[in-house]
Amino acid sequence: MSDLLRAPAETKYAEELAWLESIDTGPKPFSWRLSPKMIRLFILGSERADGLDRQIDQKWFGDRSLVERAIVTLASDRGLLLIGDPGTGKSWLAELLAAAICRNSTLVVQGTAGTTEDHIKYSWNVSMVIAKGQSRESMIPSPIMTAMESGAIGRFEELTRSTSDVQDALISILSEKYISVPELDSDNIVFAKPGFSVIATANSRDRGVNDLSSALKRRFNFVRIPVVTNKRSEAEIVRFRTEELLRRHQIELDVPPNLLDVLLQSFADLREAANSAGSDDEKLESSLSTAEQIGVLEDAILHGNFFGDRALTARTLASSLVGSLARREPEDLAILNKYLHGVVEPRSKEAGGDWPEFLEGGRDTIATLS
Repeated sequence: MSDLLRAPAETKYAEELAWLESIDTGPKPFSWRLSPKMIRLFILGSERADGLDRQIDQKWFGDRSLVERAIVTLASDRGLLLIGDPGTGKSWLAELLAAAICRNSTLVVQGTAGTTEDHIKYSWNVSMVIAKGQSRESMIPSPIMTAMESGAIGRFEELTRSTSDVQDALISILSEKYISVPELDSDNIVFAKPGFSVIATANSRDRGVNDLSSALKRRFNFVRIPVVTNKRSEAEIVRFRTEELLRRHQIELDVPPNLLDVLLQSFADLREAANSAGSDDEKLESSLSTAEQIGVLEDAILHGNFFGDRALTARTLASSLVGSLARREPEDLAILNKYLHGVVEPRSKEAGGDWPEFLEGGRDTIATLS
């Protein structure tokens, strides 16, 4: 696993999944590798009341009922649509579910404006077709078709980014559970095996890009993933993901709790300002998600490790925040400058601590970028 830039969940947690499977005595739908209760435990972590011989760490932070509804949906043979704002952990939850159910989370179609029906169904190896004609051997199955043939979970990221005709290709797959191949005279239907299902994700901010048809909506159970607003939960997510990033980069560096508090508070302030803004021009282009907080923190840690004193400082944190969130110039810089002068400057005088250095770092970065 050390030679992979980012290992899929089934590889990263292979030993843990194998151990859970060895002690799992619960009923398992279809060909699932773990029972629903054990999948929930794998995703949300173990508690003392579970009576396990080892600790299972929490991997996704959110409401338990959302995870249970997602698992029940997949056990009911319906498609699952995870919908929410960017950075709420939809894709990570989908990956964990697929890893726990079938040990393969890599059967993924990425929805874009360029996604075609071939990406959902199948395409052809042109050289083999020229040499031997069209056959099952010369057919290139899509990740969704591969999931159907193996009774696994297929994933469709950013469903509403793909066009309506591509979305409609999913309707027969979800309802009929087969794909016909009219180019072949025989062996021209690929049937789904038990255990096959689709987990799709969609950003609520993409509403209106390519709305789902009523027919497709009926094939999915919707699970809405809310934005994390609880500061304690958000701190746990940021800390968990940052520790993973530090291990990946092989960096030994502690994130001071006081600087984590500064990061969380600054994002909370900016979200409050965005909510009270009168127009989109007065809002940062960033969604200010938890994922973006993690990106800001990673950037600051790497900068401090490579160009600083191998320590995270408030100045570097402020520089990373401004550099990461200022995507439109000069609009975003003006919004951040207003935040520094109107909120951070008074706070630095009243509370002291790391805020004066944070203020100075933010001002210097804005001056550099202006």
